[in-house]
Amino acid sequence: MDYTGLSEQEILRREALTKLNELGIDAYPAAEYPVNIYSTDILAQFNDDFMPDNLKAVCVSGRIMSRRIMGNASFVELQDSKGRIQIYFKRDDICPEEDKTMYNIVFKRLLDIGDIIGVKGYAFRTKVGEISVHVTEFTVLAKSLRPLPIVKEKDGQVYDAFTDPEMRYRQRYVDLIVNPHIKDTFIKRSKIMHTMREFFNEKDYLEVETPILQPIAGGAAARPFVTHHNALDIPLYLRIANELYLKRLIVGGFDGVYEFAKDFRNEGMDRTHNPEFTVLEIYVAYKDYNWMMNFTEEMVERVALALHNKTKLKLGEKEIDFKRPFKRVTMYDAIKEYTGYDIGGKSEEELHQICKELGIETDKTMGKGKLIDEIFGEKCEANLIQPTFITDYPVEMSPLTKKHREVDGLTERFELFVNGKELANAYSELNDPIDQRNRFEDQMRLAAKGDDEAMFIDKDFLKALEYGMPPTAGMGIGIDRLTMFMTDNASIQDVLFFPQMRPEKKIEEIDDSIFVEIGVEEDWAKVLVKTGIHSVKALKESNPNKLHQTICGYNKKNKLGLTNPSQEQVKAWVEC
Repeated sequence: MDYTGLSEQEILRREALTKLNELGIDAYPAAEYPVNIYSTDILAQFNDDFMPDNLKAVCVSGRIMSRRIMGNASFVELQDSKGRIQIYFKRDDICPEEDKTMYNIVFKRLLDIGDIIGVKGYAFRTKVGEISVHVTEFTVLAKSLRPLPIVKEKDGQVYDAFTDPEMRYRQRYVDLIVNPHIKDTFIKRSKIMHTMREFFNEKDYLEVETPILQPIAGGAAARPFVTHHNALDIPLYLRIANELYLKRLIVGGFDGVYEFAKDFRNEGMDRTHNPEFTVLEIYVAYKDYNWMMNFTEEMVERVALALHNKTKLKLGEKEIDFKRPFKRVTMYDAIKEYTGYDIGGKSEEELHQICKELGIETDKTMGKGKLIDEIFGEKCEANLIQPTFITDYPVEMSPLTKKHREVDGLTERFELFVNGKELANAYSELNDPIDQRNRFEDQMRLAAKGDDEAMFIDKDFLKALEYGMPPTAGMGIGIDRLTMFMTDNASIQDVLFFPQMRPEKKIEEIDDSIFVEIGVEEDWAKVLVKTGIHSVKALKESNPNKLHQTICGYNKKNKLGLTNPSQEQVKAWVEC
């Protein structure tokens, strides 16, 4: 077996795997393992006075997280999907016959922290009072060939925690093993979606699925990902929103439809944005945005109560109260409050000037909608900490929204803001096909000016509207961001199992022949590279005595069997 590039621990584990095979033990068995209880159930059901029958014959499985080998008796901390429990191994109970191989060799020498095993036995309390499982039989279920990061805990303090975000997000599987509290965030995420589904289903709204690959990236102002369908020989877009398809279903006669969807936007990444994200969109016929505001705050309050049994939640240093009703402020009033400018009725040129006076960068591609959006985003959003509905957006910012029934130039739209971030977006949906066509054409004019987030004209959607869509209220809410708020996480990466990451930088292979050329023996040239000396310049800058200790220590630790060079030899390499 080639062990090139493996650490000492990885080599030892592979050697243990070979020895298990030689003993006739399959370290990756295919057969079902008859687990009948979880660690948490044993701890909860244990009774010193009357032992439940199911604890007299338990079968549990999990990962070895720590071991204490003490001659003929040993303890293991076993972690299953629910929690951890102590497991007690006694040699003569494991091996009642003459052959003690399963304990003396397999358990003591060939198992490692991280290995997955199954154990059968019975629950008992140790002399020091810890509820444990006394093992009568164990089975190797999966040999771990890589060592886990060791997280130490003493007196309630955690040491050497696996906390580097780069590693945690790239290796979420390791993060979940060694930081089991991380699971709680994702369990709550699932409960959020379950609670919302329950809320919608109670009202007889239908959960549906719409296309992810779309011929037109519509339903939002965003830059799409584009791909190509070979058989049809056409470009396709990963959806940026599912709005236009869901509204087609309202045209088709459904009273209420919703979808939990993966959407994709080819835009920047930061602590609150991931190019792939989950959104809930819901559309209900014969309703308007006022009804949808009430519906949205009821839904969000219900989620908070389902997760925490209260509405006041900590978010960093702040306390957010999700108890309804939420505050409601028009966009123009919010801008006036936080900037002092009344932008009502202002022209595009006047808005450019206001942006300049406020120190907001603009460019010539920006129309009125983008300029107002920039003013609001730069000067208002950060102030909206408690749940707040911002209502009545300008027509230029809302190409899919019905015009305001009372105020010219505005639309019946709201966004819900929490902790300075947008959480939900909703409209009284535009159902006038002629007005909708004009709005799409306005978007195309913005695209011609260079706005790469302007909407396409969706001719099939216009055709659907021409058949007639009833008055409808629609709302979209970001599940990732809602989970952040409900679990007190400041980064979207912490609520996604597998967030998008930059490719890992490849470590360039170092040619050890550069050291051979200056007189270093070939075997020791390889050791220099392994210990971090990657250039002749780095070698010449090394301390000879320290380098001698390092390479000789590496030789011993990795059992290379090389004859150590003298200090004079190493000094000669450095001074060559």
